[in-house]
Amino acid sequence: MVAAAMFRAAAMAMVLALSLSTCQAQLSSTFYAETCPNALSTIRTSIRSAIARERRMAASLIRLHFHDCFVQGCDASILLDNSPSITSEKFVIQNNNSVRGFEVIEQAKSAVENVCPGVVSCADILAVAARDASEYVGGPSWTVRLGRRDSTNASPGLASRDLPRFTDGLRSLIDLFGNKGLTERDMVALSGSHTIGQAQCVTFRDRIYSNGSDIDVGFASTRRRNCPATSPNGNRNLAPLDLVTPNSFDNNYFRNLLQRRGLLQSDQVLFSGGSTDSIVNEYNRNPSTFSSDFASAMVKMGDIEPLTGSAGIIRSICSRVN
Repeated sequence: MVAAAMFRAAAMAMVLALSLSTCQAQLSSTFYAETCPNALSTIRTSIRSAIARERRMAASLIRLHFHDCFVQGCDASILLDNSPSITSEKFVIQNNNSVRGFEVIEQAKSAVENVCPGVVSCADILAVAARDASEYVGGPSWTVRLGRRDSTNASPGLASRDLPRFTDGLRSLIDLFGNKGLTERDMVALSGSHTIGQAQCVTFRDRIYSNGSDIDVGFASTRRRNCPATSPNGNRNLAPLDLVTPNSFDNNYFRNLLQRRGLLQSDQVLFSGGSTDSIVNEYNRNPSTFSSDFASAMVKMGDIEPLTGSAGIIRSICSRVN
């Protein structure tokens, strides 16, 4: 009886693995070559225009793709607004008043709909936008695999459970990323996107007022100037995640960690005497290795549980189901 149960469990695991493999295999860099050959150039033009207007948007678009893929896969569920049948993911603590760039994706979607209506998914636009954003600010580029379809539902419960928080410790982060099939190296590489972008005072207040041994005293003092000690004063005030080169995608994030100048607690734990210290050191020494690993990790992240084939839909407007 025990042997039979073990056999059934093994068979189920094999079916699941084959299903996931088949799903990912359907993604292709040439997916729209015949159905919408101008899709990528149309998206690129829209994304570049948005970042030219506001440099910070590059970081926001990369993060938006990340926050989509970690919740029921890369299916554009994060873009859905509240409706009678849908409870949006936008208002969980990790997203509320934080994740942004929704209007940029809608603009790109509208531009693509004008070229080839009903063909390109919002999920694919998110993936392409993240790549184009990285490239625009001097970061790596990569070949985006396409063919994702859009979900018809959202999951704030999964968003709350699966998205990292700025207070997370190293073990918690490793587990969250591991649950999505991402290694410690993938996690550190993806965290390197914090070489651009900004964070709100509420996310780093406890760290800069902690007087802890894991934060540089001068750095904490500088950050306190625009982040009052008492909440809610200044909660929404912004500070660059990388004080030195906040608008350029480079490897300075890792140098900051070595100097105990990680802005978020969830950043600094990557260099805190744990298993990821060696990876941080490596990326600090070798910017080209970081760049290559970041690109690979973004491709890997973009492959998390996509809807393909007859699953899901192609939304005509990203914020709602057709």
